[in-house]
Amino acid sequence: MTGIDIPKILKLAPSPAYVVDLGRLRHNLAILDLVQKRSGAKILMALKAFAMWSVFPIIRETLQGVCASSPWEARLGREEFGREVHSFAAAFSERDVVELLEISNHLVFNSFGQLERFRPLWEKSGVSVGLRVNPEHSEGHTAIYDPCAPNSRLGIPRRAFDGRSLAGIEGLHFHTLCEQLFEPLERTARVFEERFGEFLPGMKWLNLGGGHHITREGYDIDGLVELVRYFREKYDLEVYLEPGEAIAIGTGVLVSEVLDVVDNGMEIAILDVSATCHMPDILEMPYRPGITGGFDPGEKAHTYRLGGPSCLAGDVIGDWSFEQPLRPGDRLAFEDMAHYTMVKTTTFNGIRHPAICTFEPETGELRVVRTFGYEDFRSRLS
Repeated sequence: MTGIDIPKILKLAPSPAYVVDLGRLRHNLAILDLVQKRSGAKILMALKAFAMWSVFPIIRETLQGVCASSPWEARLGREEFGREVHSFAAAFSERDVVELLEISNHLVFNSFGQLERFRPLWEKSGVSVGLRVNPEHSEGHTAIYDPCAPNSRLGIPRRAFDGRSLAGIEGLHFHTLCEQLFEPLERTARVFEERFGEFLPGMKWLNLGGGHHITREGYDIDGLVELVRYFREKYDLEVYLEPGEAIAIGTGVLVSEVLDVVDNGMEIAILDVSATCHMPDILEMPYRPGITGGFDPGEKAHTYRLGGPSCLAGDVIGDWSFEQPLRPGDRLAFEDMAHYTMVKTTTFNGIRHPAICTFEPETGELRVVRTFGYEDFRSRLS
């Protein structure tokens, strides 16, 4: 990974462990800060992607707050981040709404039904209320992550606005992207304005959602700045962006160790990390992470199937080749493992949760922030 001292991290870190490089984190935040200053946008951190609260003190120096998808995420943002909290879910219980109104700055509803059902609760709360809309313009490549896929449960289509009162509504929100550059946002924004632009003059804010890979090489920063300025100036709106991955792209590795090598038609290396427990996107998307020093099968002399230690037959991370044979005790670094990893892990089979660490490149210090033990596993059960 660019700019990360993988050999040093492999030497210093326990295994398994998630390690976040603070230098790369600051690099990403500098890009996001530039976008804020040039465009006037307010950028929030999506906790669904990255919620390592021990580094919130660094992040809150730049970003304006967090976006949350549940009362627990919102509470984490309120208590540990301490700036704006914007909350949205596909549906809320009454208990959720009561709790969220106490800790949120913005509360976004996913239907007119929920908006009106809970109007007596939110109308005098002082919280800014919005609606999530569905532009019905799909830019997604994987259906499970496409909020605009046919029959989506996310966002209100334009036809549902006919005959509806927008009394008390201060903002609109759309979130349609996933790991994408600027051009899909530009196309989506054009469709959004065509379908929902008539409502914008009466709004105070517009939230362009997440899925923006702003810190990825090749992202059109100038285009994003121009788009945000367009909506701010034309409609006199506050504009929010809520990326999650953009904060954490390229910042983290998952350190693992080879436990055993077996041959069952091909050589299989069993690791102390698991696809199902620690990298679930491998099984959900599907997704193939990078490995430092790992290559496509057959590209180098020694090809292995990498698998986890769980009893799930499908706990397979994938096939890679290496220049040297793998042996028990060898360390591997899975790349770009900060986002959508720690937030999605499980303790299936009672498999040990990776430690959570930071690495400070300026001093070469690796700090173990958190380790997990049997009591963490036990406390999830009853």
